[in-house]
Amino acid sequence: MQPIPASPPPLLVDTAATVNHELERIMARYQPSVPDRLWQAMRYSLLAGGKRVRPALLLACFDLCGGGDRAKAMPAALAIDAMHTYSLIHDDLPCMDDDDLRRGHPTCHRKFDEATAVLAGDALQALSFSLLLEVDASDSVKAQLCRKLAQAAGCQGMVGGQMLDMEAERWSVEGLLQVERIHLHKTGALLRFSCDAGALLAGADATQQHHCIRFGEAIGLLFQIVDDLLDATASSSALGKSAGKDAAQQKATYVSLLGVEGARERAEEMASIALEACDALAATVADHNRDATPLRQLTEYILHRGS
Repeated sequence: MQPIPASPPPLLVDTAATVNHELERIMARYQPSVPDRLWQAMRYSLLAGGKRVRPALLLACFDLCGGGDRAKAMPAALAIDAMHTYSLIHDDLPCMDDDDLRRGHPTCHRKFDEATAVLAGDALQALSFSLLLEVDASDSVKAQLCRKLAQAAGCQGMVGGQMLDMEAERWSVEGLLQVERIHLHKTGALLRFSCDAGALLAGADATQQHHCIRFGEAIGLLFQIVDDLLDATASSSALGKSAGKDAAQQKATYVSLLGVEGARERAEEMASIALEACDALAATVADHNRDATPLRQLTEYILHRGS
């Protein structure tokens, strides 16, 4: 492994600045036609300071697979963040994780009210599909993107994973495979989609797409393992959300199953798998001006979040 990153890698910094600017532009476009309180709630949640990891993954895979002008992929990058933000709003609701903080700010239902938060999440989910239809691609690619995002976000992916996560509070998790099944869906599905979509928009061949998906799956599990570790070891102020909730709610986590040290070892294993996929993907790229450095740096950053 490389030395612990002291700050977010350039890919994440640059993507966050661009995505924030573009989301401001999109929300300004919708403001005249959306009820003001709903618009305020959507904008508040979208622009609450996220790291933009999912758009960064999409754009990095797009770049490495030879995608060319990033403007072609930007609507898809915005779409994945709209979908992710919807999931956070609903995840924080009293009927779900019942949280008061998100990204260091009051959650949407605390800032506004529960009904407005539900509607803001619904609106952002719909917005994500509208944005996908704005990508500079063939109708066939747009249809594939919409189908893949629906699968990643819906009952076969993130929503299904949330159901499994809630059920796990009521039954005993017996092994690592059960925990990973939950998180391959709940957290991993959108991260895998991000990598898959970047490759698809770049016109990647089957081998490149396979390596991007494999990378995305490993990153998805890595991200969740580190989340579990931070929930168990970091403060609420450092996290920007309530710490210690996993244990309080008896959630099935890597820490509850493996302990802190075991979870750290599993995180290292997932990072190694992700880096191997980076190397395999880089080996398929003929253009020597393109390399997997941004993806490698992002992997290291995710592994060492909170260090």
